[in-house]
Amino acid sequence: MAGMTLSSKEIEKIKHKLIEWDNLKNPKAPLNEKQLLAIDKIADAVKYQPFSTQIPKDESKVETNYDSENDNIESVQQFLKNYSEIEDKILEEGKTVYLEYFKQLCSWRDETDEVLVLVEKGLQNLNILLDQYNLVSNNTNSLHNACQQILQEQMKLSKTYEEIKHKLEYFTCLDTLQQKLSNPALSVTSDTFYGVLDKLDACIEYINNNIKFKESPSYGAKFKYCLTKAVNMMKQYISQTLILAKNQVLPAVTIQQNEISKTDATNFALFYGRFQAYAFKIKKLIYNIEQRLDKFQDYNILLSDCHEIYFTQRKELMSDGVKSAIIELSNRHKGDHCTLVRSGCAFLVHICTDEYQMFFQFFNKPTPLLMAYLEGLCLNLYDILRPIIIHVNHLETLAELCSIFRLEMLEEHVQNNPLPLEAFGKVIWQLMQDVQERLVFRAHLYLQSDILNYKPSPGDLAYPEKLEMMESIALSLQEQAVASMKRSESRTSLASGSSATNQEMEKTNNETLHSAEPFRARTGNSPADLHGMWYPPVRRTLVTLSRLYRCVERPIFQGLSQEALSMCIQSIASAANTISTQKSVLDGKLFEMKHLLILREQVAPFQVDFTVKEMTLDFTKVKSAAYSLLQKRNRLFSLGSNNALLEFLLEGTPTVKENTVDSRKEVDKQLKFSCESFIENSTNMLISGLISFLEKVHSFMEMAKEKNKQQQTGHVFTLRKQSFASPEQIGSIIQDTQRQIKTKLSHVQRLMQLYLANKETEAILYRPIKNNIVNKFQSLQNIIDENGYTEEDKIIMALPTHDQLLILLSTYSLNASNQSSITETETPTEKESQ
Repeated sequence: MAGMTLSSKEIEKIKHKLIEWDNLKNPKAPLNEKQLLAIDKIADAVKYQPFSTQIPKDESKVETNYDSENDNIESVQQFLKNYSEIEDKILEEGKTVYLEYFKQLCSWRDETDEVLVLVEKGLQNLNILLDQYNLVSNNTNSLHNACQQILQEQMKLSKTYEEIKHKLEYFTCLDTLQQKLSNPALSVTSDTFYGVLDKLDACIEYINNNIKFKESPSYGAKFKYCLTKAVNMMKQYISQTLILAKNQVLPAVTIQQNEISKTDATNFALFYGRFQAYAFKIKKLIYNIEQRLDKFQDYNILLSDCHEIYFTQRKELMSDGVKSAIIELSNRHKGDHCTLVRSGCAFLVHICTDEYQMFFQFFNKPTPLLMAYLEGLCLNLYDILRPIIIHVNHLETLAELCSIFRLEMLEEHVQNNPLPLEAFGKVIWQLMQDVQERLVFRAHLYLQSDILNYKPSPGDLAYPEKLEMMESIALSLQEQAVASMKRSESRTSLASGSSATNQEMEKTNNETLHSAEPFRARTGNSPADLHGMWYPPVRRTLVTLSRLYRCVERPIFQGLSQEALSMCIQSIASAANTISTQKSVLDGKLFEMKHLLILREQVAPFQVDFTVKEMTLDFTKVKSAAYSLLQKRNRLFSLGSNNALLEFLLEGTPTVKENTVDSRKEVDKQLKFSCESFIENSTNMLISGLISFLEKVHSFMEMAKEKNKQQQTGHVFTLRKQSFASPEQIGSIIQDTQRQIKTKLSHVQRLMQLYLANKETEAILYRPIKNNIVNKFQSLQNIIDENGYTEEDKIIMALPTHDQLLILLSTYSLNASNQSSITETETPTEKESQ
C-alpha cells in the first residue's frame, strides 16, 4: 500500500504531462480538424447553460476542504473510504445544478401555461370583435354602393343636361352672332371678329355633322348667311386696303415711271416701301383666312379673290413701268445684244425677287397666280428680245446668247434661287429655245456656204510651200537663238565677276539654248499642226462644233455634228484633189490625211455620240409590184381575193429602213481610204517599172493558158523567149527600180515628215510601202524560178534576195532620214557658204 503512494515529484510530473497533453505547439495527443470542430460545437452548446447559485464560485475552497480532510489519511482503506465519500459529495453537488435547472424550467412552464390561457381569452375577444367589424363593414359597403349608384345617376343626369345645353348653344348663339355682325363698330381685325368667325365655323360644322336634327336646315342657312356676311366684310376691308396702298404709290409712279430701270433706293422705297407699309393692316387677317382653308370653300374663294385683288393692284403699278424700262434698255444698248440681254435679265431678276418677297409680306401660302403674274412681267422682256434674236446672223453672238441664258441665268441665278425665279426661268428657257433654233438654222447655212461650198484661195492650197516656209522660219529663229547664245557666251567670257554671276549667266545661256531647238523638236508636231495653218473649213468646222457643243441639246448637236463632219470631209477631199492636180498625188493625199487626223483628234474630246439614225424609204418592191400589176391587167376589177390592184397596194408599199450614220467612223473610213491611196501611189512611184513588168507577165501568162486550151496541145509558150522578159530586160528593170527607190524614197519620207512630223505615223505608213516593194520583188523571184531561167540568167538579172532587199531599203531609209535631219539643222549661214 505504501508502494502505491505517489511522491510530490511524480505528482508534479503527472501534472506537467497533463498540461502538455493539449499543448498547442507540441501536444501529446494531437487532434485533427474534425475533432477540433466537434469540441468547439460542444463548447458552444454548454457555454450558456444555467448553473446553480449554490455552486461555489471559488474552486479553491473545495479543494482546500478536500485537502483538509485528506490530511488525516493513514491507510489505504481510509483513503478509499474518504475517496468514496468525496465522490458521493461530488455527485450530489453535480445533481444540484440540474435540480436547480429543473426547478427553473418548471416555473417557466407554469408561466407559459398562464400566458396561453390569456392568449385564448384574447383570441375569443378578437373573434367577437371581428364579427362585429364584419357586420359594420357590410352595412357600410351597402351604404357606399347606394351612394355610388345615386352619384352615377346624378352624373348621368348632369351629363345629359350638359349635352343638351351644349347642343342648344349651337342654336341659341345665332342671335348673338347676328347682333355682333350687324354692329357697325365691329372691326374685321379685332379679336372679337376672330371669335365670331371661330363660333360660326364651329356652328356650321356641327350642323353639317348633325343634319338629321329637326331645324338643322333652317339654322344651317342662317349660319351660312352670317358666314357670307363675314366673308364679304373681310373681302371689302382687304380690297380697300390694297386699293389705298396703290393710290398712295400711283401718283408718284406716274411722275417717275421711267425711273424704275435704275432700281435705286428711292425707286425701291417708291414701288415697294410705301406699298409694303400697308401689309401690317391685313397680314393677321389673311393669316386667319389661310388657317381656315380646310374648313369651308368660302375661305378658299375669299383667299383667291384677295390674290386677284392684290395682283390687279400690283399690275397697275408695275406693268407699264417694267415695259418702259425694258424698252429704254433696248434703246440704250441697241446693237449690243449680249449687253442688252444681261441688263434686261438682271433687271427682271431684281423685279421677280422683290415681287416674290413683297407677296409674302401680305400672304403666307404660295399661289399659282404669283407665277402667272411674274411670268407676265417677264414676258415683256421676251416680247422685246425675240424680234431681235430672230434677226441675228452671227454664230458667235447666238452662241454667246445661249451661254448667257444657260450658264449665267438658268444655272447661276435660277438654280440658286428657284422659287422666286421660277417664272423668270420659264421665260428664259423659251428665249434660249428660240436662240438655239436660230443658231441651228444659221449653223446649217454656215456649213453649206463656208464649209461645203468653200472656195479656197491660192494661199489655202499652197502646199507644201506653206509648210516649208514655216519650217524655214523656225530654222531662222533657231539661228537667231544660237547666235544670241554665242554672243552671250562671249560677253560672259570677257566680263569680270564673281563665280556666282558666271553660274547665273551659264544657266541663262543653257535656257536660251534649250529654247532655240528646232521647230519640230520643240513642238513635236508639223507646221500643219498650228491652228493658223489648218485648212479653213477644218478650222471653221471645229470652231462651230465647239460653240454648238455648249449651246444646244445633245440630240441636236449629234445631228449637226454629223452634218458638219460630213461636209468637212467633202471639203477636205475636194481640196486634196485640187492639190493632187496642181502639185502631186502624194501632196494631196498627205494633205487629206493630216487634216483628217486633226479632225479626228479634235472631235475626240466631245463627250457625245456622233451616231445619227436616218430613216429612208425603200422603193425596190414598188417596181416589181408595178410590173406584176401590168401582167395582171385582166384582174384589175376582180371581186375575189386575187384582185391585181389590191395585190399591188399590199406588195408595192415602200418599206422604211433605219440607217445608222457615225460621223467618227466616216472620218476613220475616209482616213483609211486616203492612207491606202497614199500607200498605193507611193509604191507605184517607187517601183512603177517593176509593177508594169509584172502586169505584162500576168497578161502573158493568162493569154498563154487560153491559147493552150484552144489548141489542145502540149506546147507551152516560154516566158524566157519573150523580148520583154529577157534576162537583160529584166536586169535593166531591176536596176531602174533600185535607182528609183534610191532617188525617190527620200522624197516620200521627206513629205511624210513635213506633213505628219510623227515618227509613229510615218512608220505605220512606211511599213506597207516597204512590204509592197518586198512582195513585188518576191513575185518577180517566183516568176524567174517558175519559168526556166538559168543561173546565168539570174546572174545577168542581178535580182537581190529578200535579205539584201531589206538591207537596201533600210539603207535608203536611213540615208533619207539623215538627209532630212541635216536639212533641218542646217543654218542659213551654212547654206550661203555652200
